[in-house]
Amino acid sequence: MKNNILLILSFAITSCVTSEKLDDKVITITDESNVIQKIIEVNENDEFLEFLDQDWNKNLNENPLFASYIGDKRLNDKINPNTIEQYLVERRSKIASLNQLQKIDISKLSKENKLNYKLKEFGLSSSIGLTNFPTYYLRLNQRGGIQSFYETGNRLVYSSKQDYLDWFSRLSQFPKNIYTALEINKEGLTKGITQPKIITEGVIKQIDAILNVDIDKNPYLKVFIDADESLFTLNEKRQLIDKVKDLIINEINPAYKALNNFLKNEYIVNSRKTIGISNVPNGKEYYEYLAKYYTTTNLTPNEIHGIGLIEIKRIRSEMEDIIKQLNWDGDFNSFLNYLRTSPRFYYDNSEDLLNAYLIMSKTIDPLLTKIFKVFPRAPYGVIPIPDESAPFTTTAYYNSPSPGRPGYFYANLYKPESRPKYEIPVLTVHEAVPGHHFQISIAQELENVPMFRKYQGITAFIEGWGLYSEELGEYIGIYEDPYDKFGQLTYDMWRAIRLVVDTGIHYMDWSREDAINLFIENSAKSILDINNEVDRYIGWPGQALAYKIGQLKILELRKRAEDKLGEKYDIKDFHHEVLKRGSLPLDILENYIDEWIDETMNS
Repeated sequence: MKNNILLILSFAITSCVTSEKLDDKVITITDESNVIQKIIEVNENDEFLEFLDQDWNKNLNENPLFASYIGDKRLNDKINPNTIEQYLVERRSKIASLNQLQKIDISKLSKENKLNYKLKEFGLSSSIGLTNFPTYYLRLNQRGGIQSFYETGNRLVYSSKQDYLDWFSRLSQFPKNIYTALEINKEGLTKGITQPKIITEGVIKQIDAILNVDIDKNPYLKVFIDADESLFTLNEKRQLIDKVKDLIINEINPAYKALNNFLKNEYIVNSRKTIGISNVPNGKEYYEYLAKYYTTTNLTPNEIHGIGLIEIKRIRSEMEDIIKQLNWDGDFNSFLNYLRTSPRFYYDNSEDLLNAYLIMSKTIDPLLTKIFKVFPRAPYGVIPIPDESAPFTTTAYYNSPSPGRPGYFYANLYKPESRPKYEIPVLTVHEAVPGHHFQISIAQELENVPMFRKYQGITAFIEGWGLYSEELGEYIGIYEDPYDKFGQLTYDMWRAIRLVVDTGIHYMDWSREDAINLFIENSAKSILDINNEVDRYIGWPGQALAYKIGQLKILELRKRAEDKLGEKYDIKDFHHEVLKRGSLPLDILENYIDEWIDETMNS
């Protein structure tokens, strides 16, 4: 390519070119130096896009499960080893990509490619920063990990017999990863880098549930029992199920049993009693990095803690105003106790709870035209969180769409008597529309952007938008009574408390009881949810900081737009500007919103 560029440059100089066709546009040239500069810029853009394409393909080759998940089946029968060696291979690969990227001169790129460059550099640098810490010792987590690999299979798309055979091949490789997890955690134990006992207890219970269930109900069998019968003869499907059962009984379950025996008899007995990440070697430095990583800001843990306290005070005041409107004859705590215990706020069975979520999602759909002008094409559904993990996880989560598969809002139906009705509207706008499904689907459907942009997940933006969307329920009128509105404030309070609790646990030596009490005193969350939430923060340090920090930035930008634009302000335009580039770090989002405000003011 470089030889060709030299020839083009030579031709441009010696021929005294007066016009040049570049990128299908004829550009009039009055100075030979302009020709040279334009050719250099075009070449720099071409080389950059070629790098992005090559790096994307490298990423898919290095991450076969991710490739399958987005519909690329190039390595559909492979899984990555979970060894420390593989971790280091992936780190070196990211460093090599970053070094190659930084050889490109960003000043010579187009405006759109400057954004692509910044986002690629941000993603690589952030990921490399995480690998400066031995996170492979901290993979045990009650919210997912080695004990819930079956959920990966449940989220893939099976359109042929070979797809099922490929998943079987992947399962055949999986026992080795279970044994590797055992060895890595054994090594972590010797170095004093372990998960707290309460996290390990949850993982042990989940593995026990897999080992103790009847083989026909084993979660690893579900994909094959539910397999599309049109793709198999009856005998072929029966034979495949028998092979899977044999694999579970003779390889997967023995590997799980070995891991679980180690966790019960050695790991949990000797692992740390503390719950904060600052209590492992270099843990304080690690948490300071996590605060920056998850918020995309330079806020310190102490500053974030302070923001949380301010937000708790603000939201508490709004909650007390609603209690006054209801003429409640009692104090704040008695009202919270009423919400937690009155049967009027709860369903007594899982089926009615799921139906309520389904009805709410379909109620919201037609209302969104009030505040949006661009809508995702991908459909979404509402389904239960798997029974094996439901007792140990939080109220809900979202899983994004992939080719041939809709997005899904997963609702926790475990103990419906602890899932209040007033949470249903606010939870649905966060997890489904206009929250995660809207934002993530629109990003995946972006046109004329490099592939990595469609799948880049920046937590402060994604979760900030989800929390911001909860407030939008007010705009579309789904908080029909004061209890629904109190539910929305409860969820806003929940994320404010997160800032205080997460930093408190991991940076200030808070106890689990300190964290639980802050929730009980300031939110209407059920005790079950509070316990699961606090345990989530213990096992996943830093992630909880993203929600409120992201939401506050989006609200700040909306207020700025409203104040400056006056009659020119339209909330539909604002939302389009926020979402139309996909997931962004908060400083880059702010720059684009400021640019849009200036352009609108001058239009």
